[in-house]
Amino acid sequence: MKKYALAASVAAVLFIAAASSSSDAQTHAGSEASIKAPVTPDSADAKIALALSAAPPDIAKNATVAEMDGQGKIKILRPGTNDFTCMPGNPHVVGMPAMCEDKVAIQWNEDRREHKAAPTTVVPGIEYMLAGATQRSDSDPNDKTSPPIKIGPHWMILWPFDPRTSGLPTVHKSSGAYIMYAGTPWAHLHIMGTP
Repeated sequence: MKKYALAASVAAVLFIAAASSSSDAQTHAGSEASIKAPVTPDSADAKIALALSAAPPDIAKNATVAEMDGQGKIKILRPGTNDFTCMPGNPHVVGMPAMCEDKVAIQWNEDRREHKAAPTTVVPGIEYMLAGATQRSDSDPNDKTSPPIKIGPHWMILWPFDPRTSGLPTVHKSSGAYIMYAGTPWAHLHIMGTP
C-alpha cells in the first residue's frame, strides 16, 4: 500500500463532500432541504471519521465503528462486514487514540483494561493507529505519570516479541520498528509509519 493512500483518500472524500454540498445548495437554494446540521466533534459523523482515520482505507471501508460509553459498554456507530472495529478514542486524553483493531487485538486490549496478569490471546493481533497517538512510556505499561510522548502514524502486532531472540530494539524510534513494553507480558511490536 502506498504511503500517501490514506491522505489521498481523505482529500478525495473532502473534495467530493464539498462538491456535493455546493451542488445541493445550488439545487435546493432557499429550501429546508439545503439546511444541514454542522458536523460537531461529538457528532456520530465526526466520531466515525476520526475512528476510520486510524485504519488503512481498504480496512476502514468495511470496518465496524464503535465507541465505549461512560459505563464501559460498546455502542455501534456503524456496522461493518470485516473483522476490524475502529474506535474514535478521545484525542484529548493521553493513551486514548483513534484505533482500528481486529478481534484478537480487541481481546488483548480488554485483558489489559481488566488488569489481567497477561493477555489471554493465543495468536497475534493487529491494531492500527494511523492518526497518531500519545502515550506515557515505551517500557512501562502501567506508567500514568510521565509526560506524554506524541507518536506519529503507526501500527502494532500484539504478540510477546522478545528482543533477545528477535534482535529488535526496545527504544522508541520515529521510523522502523521496536518492541514496546519489552520484558513484560504486554510486549508487542510497534511499527512506525503506514503499512
